Amino acid sequence: MLKTKEYDQRNDRVAALLQNTIQQLGPELAANPQMAEILNRMVDDQLRKFDESQNGKGLPTDGGLADLIGLGKDSSKDLGDAQVSGGVIDYDDSVTSDRLLATADLYYLYVHERLGVFRVMNKLQELFRAGTLRISSGEGAYGLYRFDKHNILRYHQRDRMQAYRRVFGYTAVDPGSGARPNPQFHGLFTHFIGEVAKYWRDKRVSEVVRERSNDPTFGSMAIVRRAGLDLRNNVKNASYGYVNVLRVETSQALAECFKVLDAPDLKAQFGADNAWEMIELVLWQYFHESVHASTMNRMAVSGREILRWLAEPYVLQKSRTDFETLLYRIAEYSEEWLSSTEGMQMNRPTPPPRQVYMQGPPPSGMRRDAVVGRSNGVMPAPIIMG
Repeated sequence: MLKTKEYDQRNDRVAALLQNTIQQLGPELAANPQMAEILNRMVDDQLRKFDESQNGKGLPTDGGLADLIGLGKDSSKDLGDAQVSGGVIDYDDSVTSDRLLATADLYYLYVHERLGVFRVMNKLQELFRAGTLRISSGEGAYGLYRFDKHNILRYHQRDRMQAYRRVFGYTAVDPGSGARPNPQFHGLFTHFIGEVAKYWRDKRVSEVVRERSNDPTFGSMAIVRRAGLDLRNNVKNASYGYVNVLRVETSQALAECFKVLDAPDLKAQFGADNAWEMIELVLWQYFHESVHASTMNRMAVSGREILRWLAEPYVLQKSRTDFETLLYRIAEYSEEWLSSTEGMQMNRPTPPPRQVYMQGPPPSGMRRDAVVGRSNGVMPAPIIMG
């Protein structure tokens, strides 16, 4: 542990070193602005190495308190000789990634639940039990049976909805006894995505208008970092409990759903080519809903990748070059998430291209066309030509 005098002198020496270096470089520093970043990074690296080498050395058992207050024959004669601490580990360095990764997968599952994947499976099971679906022993029939039995052991819909409410603030269900919703998540999430997209838009503009190619790009790293840390801290405090096991279990259920929906005998019942068309057709035929299937799927993928990025220490990078290189991983995902959200707000989804049977009586004032002509038991009379 450093003495107070040495600790203060170290800061003064660093300041003098930077000032002397700037004066010596002079025109070279003005011609190459990136040298300023390199210079500061080299100084910070040297200080970090020195602090690591001094960590734990010469640390008394009482933390230096006896030396400070004058107990003992070797106590300090001056305040500058008292030992001082350089600080503790940063708050943002202590975040573990497992809960953030679980939250990323949970967001992916929420969007697909909102899309209606599990509602489609429940409807198909209902039709299967009623004998409405003309399947009996195929891959789809066996898959529906096994999915029904597996659901007995899985978390139910209410448990999933409570998790979405507690972690993201989504849905309107009660989060459960002793739990509380997280309404701040969506605002922080959209703010971070917007700042990432804005950073890269500014970067593209700066690459066109700046005078020299080696000039620093536009965009504030601090704003993006602060938005990311705020979102990460919010998610960290809302992702305890059964979220981790829930996302593992529900991800298995989602994969099983698509395996069943892609069964040939089930697809033949609806004239679908793949599992996604099955979802669209069942929702349109039995729920009269047309969904943005493609858009919501891309939102789920983009949102999951963005939250996964926050689970790693990328946001703490201080070098602009390193920060931009790592931030590039989610640049296009952020733009895609924003454009997907705007697209869903601007237009309505297109329903499936084929007409499907609608249960119930025909609408008032309309007559449903007969599918097969029915005989009344009387031979048709010959046509009389008059």
